[in-house]
Amino acid sequence: MRAAVLAGRRSLAPAELIAAAAAVTATLTELVRESAPRLVCGYVPVGSEPGGADLAAVVRAALGADADLLLPVLRGDNDLDWARYAGTLVPAGRGLREPDGERLGLGAVAGAELIVAPALAVDRRGMRLGRGGGSYDRALARVPAGVPVVALLHDGEFVDRVPEAAHDQRVTAVITPAGGLVRV
Repeated sequence: MRAAVLAGRRSLAPAELIAAAAAVTATLTELVRESAPRLVCGYVPVGSEPGGADLAAVVRAALGADADLLLPVLRGDNDLDWARYAGTLVPAGRGLREPDGERLGLGAVAGAELIVAPALAVDRRGMRLGRGGGSYDRALARVPAGVPVVALLHDGEFVDRVPEAAHDQRVTAVITPAGGLVRV
């Protein structure tokens, strides 16, 4: 399933990616403004991941002046540390871009009032299929119950069922370009 989703994403034309990013970020912006969280943990899309290259800047702009956006910093053990996004991203390993600020620790994600998570697919039960490294599953396991976790997807990636393992973590909603926000 991972290979099929990644192949589908690679086949999207640049115009399709731009249109999908605009639709997903418009819905996400509305959600952020309505919920007014003081701390959001997000991510920085790579390649054809939903949300586009400007996702962090869009989320930051939707937040209030007294709110913070934390972005992941991939550690050597594939776990996620977190740092505040202050408008600058620096190149990191594996083609990633990360904030260059102070590292806040693995547990920083537990203080978030909204999590925006990457996914390759999500099923109707909220099971999230990631890239297989377990980074986000470990991070999401630290999030208290009741905190909204929203996965950004392309159309066709919100499916009936994804494979799951015991360590996999659920999301509470998805955003797709055509379907908008769907709570699961």
